[in-house]
Amino acid sequence: MRQNFLTRTALHSAFLAIGLTPCMAAAQAAPGDHVTHTETETPQRSLLDRLMHTAPGGCGPSSQEDVAKTSPFGVFARGDGSETGFGPESQYGTPAGMEGPKKAKPVCDQNDPLDAYKHMKLNDSGSIWLSLEGETRIRNWYDHHPVLGSQMPPGKIGAIGGGRYPRNSGRFAVRNLWSADLHLGKHVRFFGQLINADAGGWRPYGYDGTFRKNIDAQQAFVEFSGDLLGGHSGFIFGRQQFLDAPDYMIGNRDVFNVPLTWNGFRAYQIWKRVRVDGFDFVKTKDQHPAGSPQAFRNTEDYSTRLYGVNVTIAPPDFTFMGEKGYSFINLFYYGYKMTGGPAQSTVMSEPSAWGSTTRNNFGLRWHGEAGPLSFSVGGAYQQGVFHQAAMSAYNGRSTVHYDDRHRDVKAFSVNTTADYHFRNVMWKPSVGAQVDIYSGGGARGSTSSMNTYIEPFGINTNYLDPTNYLTGSNLVNFAPKFAFSPTNYLKVQFKYPFYWRYSKHDDTYSVYGRNIFSQQINNPENEHGAYVGMAPQADVTLKLGPHLTWDQHVVRFMSSHAMRRVGAQSSTYYQSELTFTY
Repeated sequence: MRQNFLTRTALHSAFLAIGLTPCMAAAQAAPGDHVTHTETETPQRSLLDRLMHTAPGGCGPSSQEDVAKTSPFGVFARGDGSETGFGPESQYGTPAGMEGPKKAKPVCDQNDPLDAYKHMKLNDSGSIWLSLEGETRIRNWYDHHPVLGSQMPPGKIGAIGGGRYPRNSGRFAVRNLWSADLHLGKHVRFFGQLINADAGGWRPYGYDGTFRKNIDAQQAFVEFSGDLLGGHSGFIFGRQQFLDAPDYMIGNRDVFNVPLTWNGFRAYQIWKRVRVDGFDFVKTKDQHPAGSPQAFRNTEDYSTRLYGVNVTIAPPDFTFMGEKGYSFINLFYYGYKMTGGPAQSTVMSEPSAWGSTTRNNFGLRWHGEAGPLSFSVGGAYQQGVFHQAAMSAYNGRSTVHYDDRHRDVKAFSVNTTADYHFRNVMWKPSVGAQVDIYSGGGARGSTSSMNTYIEPFGINTNYLDPTNYLTGSNLVNFAPKFAFSPTNYLKVQFKYPFYWRYSKHDDTYSVYGRNIFSQQINNPENEHGAYVGMAPQADVTLKLGPHLTWDQHVVRFMSSHAMRRVGAQSSTYYQSELTFTY
């Protein structure tokens, strides 16, 4: 195992070295070479020269115009670019490959040797061009009492059924993403992405296909876009990330090592202040039997589906407290179909029932910037059905029998955040608060409605709980927060969340499923309080140039008296993440 890990680590370094060699050669070329950034010269060049260098005119001229005027996505490109429907935008691939269609011209620094790989012209007119992108991320964790000292669900990968998570666990993970973005004129785009990931450490837990992956196809899609129906239209087909949703509902699974991808299509239409996005996906099947060859094994998981439509409206700009403001209104429907995992974890007082569930999410979100205030207010109503299969299962204590039955689902969530920014004060501090409500209850009945909200695709470290000991099911969260930036490359945030169970007749849940302790906290024979605990935490983000970012999280989760009575522990959590993007 250790030898394989070292071998793969050496392979990662070799790929990186191979990639940097021609790039550094381009940066060190003599002034008389063909490496130039003038727009007036158009000498004939070989294909190899076009691939290895940006000249002539590989880096487009920078523009200081309003992004709302230069981007084909108009006002939806404001802020971090999330409202384009492709996730937050940064200069280098976050998320990798999704930044391409969002700007009229790519960001390009003529003094940065790594930009030799950006916007490489493959014909003299520049209508055909290629960008190469990559990311290498190293992350390590320390858990004093992982998942508050709860027990692993029986049959969990890496677990001895019903055993506890290991104490004082240290995990280490590395991943590499390599992307190629080919544009054939203004209307056709091909995108491909490879992934390689591995994990190790001492007393690790939870390692499966979301942490370890031999080289495989992470994304592969074709996009057709152009002006149509008085706006900008696009159609994307293939394997792709999907981030056109509030980040607390659907994310890219960055908590684990292998991001979440989907297979299918999405179609979008953008007008001046209205954007519509429709989609139908099946999840990428990235879990495979232990010991089987992992290279290029990813296929489609037809038991897990995501489909729906999102309509985003950009109301007219306004003025608040003497400053300009703007906002977006999201009206959405997201449908989930799945078996196992979240589908089985919220059925009865025991977590071992199997079946499938359909969840229909109807919701809205209003967010934006109002002068010094940034805000987000949203909610969703989740309805559907759970189809429980007849079975018998051992839950770690006894054998439980389940009958074949259908149960209605009626659940909801409310998510709000607000921050006040002192932008003209030294270190630019901000103060704010976050409130979240995720319904729960009804998990013990045999025929009553299930009221436990689930967010199977919304794992977001920075939003709710960096430790991942809790997730958005049967939970109420209130978190004051304070942030400041001593420099433009350093940001520090302090947060102090308090957690309660929404229903005393339901459990707590982590990203691994229902938390199982020596006693069940929802046991009606023993009344336990709703208060779960508090988790003071600090986050530090340090940008070491345009390519390197170092993020650190430290959390002290202090479990309540009621939680300790059923066997939960308090825990210290630390995470360090170094990301190199190019």
